[in-house]
Formats: sequence, structure tokens, C-alpha cells
Amino acid sequence: ILFTPNCVDLAEIEEAMSLNVHINIDNISILEQFGNKFGGSYPIFVRINPHIFAGGNYKISTGHIDSKFGISIHQLRHIERVMKSTNINVEGLHMHTGSEIKDPDVFLQGLEIMFELAEHFPNLKYLDMGSGFKVPYQDGDIETDVKSLGKKVNAAIKKHEESTGKKFQLWFEPGKFLVSKSGHFLVKSNVIKQTTATVFVGVNSGFNHLIRPMFYDSYHIIENLSNPKGPERIYTVVGNICETDTFAWDRKINEVREGDIIVFRNAGAYGFEMSSNFNSRLKPAEVMFLDGKAHLIRKRDEFEDLLKNQIEVL
Repeated sequence: ILFTPNCVDLAEIEEAMSLNVHINIDNISILEQFGNKFGGSYPIFVRINPHIFAGGNYKISTGHIDSKFGISIHQLRHIERVMKSTNINVEGLHMHTGSEIKDPDVFLQGLEIMFELAEHFPNLKYLDMGSGFKVPYQDGDIETDVKSLGKKVNAAIKKHEESTGKKFQLWFEPGKFLVSKSGHFLVKSNVIKQTTATVFVGVNSGFNHLIRPMFYDSYHIIENLSNPKGPERIYTVVGNICETDTFAWDRKINEVREGDIIVFRNAGAYGFEMSSNFNSRLKPAEVMFLDGKAHLIRKRDEFEDLLKNQIEVL
């Protein structure tokens, strides 16, 4: 396990240390605090900002020059200063340039930067390239060819080993790539609302449950499970929140009736974990299918859950 925080204090890092996990530090201030207190007694990773613009959009691009993540490659001298003054033991370098990376050569570009930086860290064992593998959200969408990328990365690693004699463990963190397709979000059609220009399907959910379409303009395939062979109609799918929580505009869906069950595909990543109780709405249950059987793995909120942390003062 590699703990990769951002803008946390030293106390939180110490809590992670108590669990004996790998620690990743991404700013000079915490690096100095850590070094002054622990020196080289606990090996660490350092997160590097390589100044590479990558990712599906600006909100999920994390390695460019204006990003809050990582220590800039131009601040290497400050890392070396802390290493010299506190004797910290840097065993790993980490970078994550963004999510939904369409061009796999971005990983190779980042790896070359890692190789250059590695010369400054004598105790280095690990190179962590983070994640960013592209997941297809609609027909014809790009998907990262992991096998092809693996061959290119292996070739680069082998070439570096032959020229320097140094070997590193190469890590990736393909979390979203592994779970996105595994999850589906089910909602019920509450209202079919015809206006002069639009037919709305109003469902019993909102961006409090699935915020990605509103926050990232993300596309999710939407299907009518209750009427999969019905004639296709054009609908705008909206939620039940007090703001404009539109899941999809002018989407072709098999005819939707009130009470029908609608599914959003590819909702296994950044779905429930980004959910909230906005508008005092309850969070949904989670169900896992294993070997053809359904298992409830998270209960649906009850009204009492909204109040359980409130304290009466009168």
C-alpha cells in the first residue's frame, strides 16, 4: 500500500506510518518536517510534478505546471537539500499526470523523466507511474491498450537497465481501469415531463449520487432495463435535486415509462465515493453480484443517518 496524500499535515502521515505502509510526500514543507523528525528511519516516496499536461480534461489533469500535485521537477535542488540536511531515505519516486489519458506515450515520456531523476537518489528502489489508463464510456471510445503499453514500457526499462546497470520495481495504480466497468447505477423513472422543447425523464436520484456528468461532463451509456426493446425516443435525463442536475441531454433511449428502471453503465469508479447527502437525500444501497448471486454490501441510508451526528444544544 502506498499512501499518497495531498495537503495533509504531518499528523496524518504519522497515522499512516503506524500502519506500516509506504508513504508518499508531495511538498517541500512536509518533506522538511518529516526529515527533521524521522530522518532516514522510515523510507519514503516523493511525488514529482513532471510538467506534463495529460488527462481527459483540465479537472483531471494533475501533472501540469499549474497543478497543486507533486514537487516540481525544477525544485529538485530543494529535495536534495532536505536529503542532505536531514538524511531522509527516498526509496521511491511517484508521478501521476492525470486520468483518462488518451495517448499512451505520455507514460513513456514520464518514465524518461523518472530515469533522469533517479540518478539523484542513491537508495531508489521503486518507480510509480500512477494511473490514468483510459476507460471507454461510449461506443467507439478510446481504451488504453495495456498489453501494447506494457511492451513499450518493458523495452524502455530493459534499455535503461542495460545502459546504467540499475534495476527498479515499476508500479502502476490502475484502480479506475479495474473497477469502472464493474459497477452500474440503477435509478427509477419518477416522472416523464413534456415541455415545448424537451421530454424529461426525472429519476429518483441526482448529482448527490452520481456527480461525474455534472462535474466532469462525463458520458455514461443509459439504458431502460424495464423496456429494452421499446421504440427509441429522445429524452433528457435529470435528477431530483434543487439545482440543474442533468445526467444526459437529448439521449436516445428505449421508451421510458414512469416506474421504469434505468441503468447508467460504467459507474463503478468515482460513483458512490463522490456521493453526498445534498438536499438531505439518502445515499443508495450497494449490491454485489458474485457467482450469480446478489449480496447486499452496503445498506441504504435511513432518515436517522442524516441526524446521527447532530448534537442538540437546547
